[in-house]
Amino acid sequence: MDNLWGVITSNYIINVGVTSWFSAQLIKTILTFFRFREVRLERMFGAGGMPSSHSALVCSMTVGMAKLVGFDSPLFGVTFAFAMVVMYDAMGVRRAAGEQAKVLNKIIFSKVFDLLNQEIEENFGPQAEEEKGDGTPAEPKELKEFLGHTPLEVLGGMLLGVLIASAMSPPMG
Repeated sequence: MDNLWGVITSNYIINVGVTSWFSAQLIKTILTFFRFREVRLERMFGAGGMPSSHSALVCSMTVGMAKLVGFDSPLFGVTFAFAMVVMYDAMGVRRAAGEQAKVLNKIIFSKVFDLLNQEIEENFGPQAEEEKGDGTPAEPKELKEFLGHTPLEVLGGMLLGVLIASAMSPPMG
């Protein structure tokens, strides 16, 4: 096991990526603490928020790859393209899904849901509802809203990743 850990920690690209991801998650947790005056450990592992840990991770790996193999390397090109896709996805698809979750949560946990639920029961009977093991209707679950990022959160993650990779030196040799 010591040998495996040594192999994992000797990889410069993994080191800058993990360091950047962890730093972004820690910053999110600290910012959340100052905003809400309580520790929310979910922020240490959850998606969304400032700065984007996904952007920090992929940007640090991209800069690290440039330092290791140069800007003209195919490996740099692959990491650069990967970083662009991840950041675009964070601002686009994942952010849109989070916004949709907010709207759905408002509908589900409002009087509208009660009216819709009553109409479903009247038209389709109790079998139309999801049930718990004892036959009683299940409570609706709130959808996760913190999924994506604003452009500013992605920019924050990108800058953090670039800064960390720039500060960490690749191995000699």
